Amino acid sequence: MSVTGGLVLGLGARAGVPEEELAAAIDTALRQADLEPAQVNALATLDRRAAEAGVRAVAQRYGWPVTGFAAAALADVDVPHGSGIVAEATGTPSVAEAAALLAAGPDAVLVLPKTAFPRSTVAIARGSIDPHA
Repeated sequence: MSVTGGLVLGLGARAGVPEEELAAAIDTALRQADLEPAQVNALATLDRRAAEAGVRAVAQRYGWPVTGFAAAALADVDVPHGSGIVAEATGTPSVAEAAALLAAGPDAVLVLPKTAFPRSTVAIARGSIDPHA
């Protein structure tokens, strides 16, 4: 999935984080980026998190489709804030930043780098705008 030209919120989380906790992290990250939920086109994350109830519920709350990526695909994305601890736990050094960048498409840039919360991380990427779209 690519949301070329749009904003994509990347979400990393520990297993089982509930909707309310994820929503609080997302709301804080959006405020830090001076963005409204309606400006975001999609939520992207690790494939095994995309199936979790809390992640699906928070995406539904904001009206965003969810895209999950395999750890191997995320590991191939060049990110500024990779983590060895995350790599050990998930198989990729980045979930939030890598998922946001990958879903936003080629030449995407981070508008909000990885922002860490107690059991989740949020990053936001903007895809390049295709003049032929």
